[in-house]
Amino acid sequence: MEFKIGSHWIGENHPAYFIADIAANHDGDLNRAKLLIRLAKDAGADAAKFQNFQASKIVSDYGFKSLGGQQSHQSKWEKSVFEVYKDASIPFDWMPILKEECDKVGVDYFSSPYDFEAIDTLDKYMPAYKIGSGEIDWIEAVKRIAAKGKPVLLATGAANIGEVQRAVHAILAINKELVLMQCNTNYTASLENFKHIHLNVLKTYALMFPDIVLGLSDHTPGHATVVGAVALGARVIEKHFTDDTTREGPDHKFAMDPRTWAEMVENTRRLEQALGSADKVVAGNEVDTVIIQRRCLRAARDIRAGEVLTKEMIDVLRPATPGAILPDQLGKTIGMKALVDIPAGKELRWGMLAD
Repeated sequence: MEFKIGSHWIGENHPAYFIADIAANHDGDLNRAKLLIRLAKDAGADAAKFQNFQASKIVSDYGFKSLGGQQSHQSKWEKSVFEVYKDASIPFDWMPILKEECDKVGVDYFSSPYDFEAIDTLDKYMPAYKIGSGEIDWIEAVKRIAAKGKPVLLATGAANIGEVQRAVHAILAINKELVLMQCNTNYTASLENFKHIHLNVLKTYALMFPDIVLGLSDHTPGHATVVGAVALGARVIEKHFTDDTTREGPDHKFAMDPRTWAEMVENTRRLEQALGSADKVVAGNEVDTVIIQRRCLRAARDIRAGEVLTKEMIDVLRPATPGAILPDQLGKTIGMKALVDIPAGKELRWGMLAD
């Protein structure tokens, strides 16, 4: 399966497509959002992604307060969950402005919508939709997105395989252009999280859904998870992006900055070159190595014309001079007669010998 997001081809035989998830890192400032788009482009991103939600349509203030304390990474938030989501929400009138900025610098613009109004309003601005992990079992919304007829990226964090199957089948019944993204939705940036990434799930996805594109939505530090995922077949990579990981806000701490993002892209492009072809051949840069590291048959002593060759008269030594008899032909040379004088160390050639 291959398809386009904007001007980029997405698929197994194409380079990894990098999505800079700016998310809430705009910190409520439109100019800052535009700055991050420009920085993401400079760092090698193919797309800048945001998240469109309205606090009252994504979280229940009552529900979170009734938990008896904020959980996981939210426990470090000074404000309530509802207040954080309210501060991080993007006004709908930002959409055309962000789209224009993305067009200006040459990256794709799209977003993760978290309510029906956002799904519908975003449609005219985006070449693709991203479904966040938390929405995977809201099948009504999943189908609404799939029905827009644009590529769908589905993150699968904190989901079991049955939940993934149900969402995937719901999408594919409507829309065949799907990127299925392995994801671990722990946002603490702890190194312990590497134990929970389970990149090998990508192998499972490839077997279960051979006609979809694989991807990774990642929140770990560094590049190990990304290059591992690409090696396993992922062709869409999403990471959070900011200019300063020390800023206050829900998404800064586990985001990548322009320097680390650029390094990630560079390392991935090197990996893509290194993955190369599945055909095992002598590579173009190994042609000379075949000569200097391999062996051929050589005269172990001066051999006079007319002498019959014995094994003791032959050495197997480097280099494998082009045109020389190779080691696997040694048995055929025993008992043959030298037609010419052959000095010690000289490579043996078939034209020097006769039966």
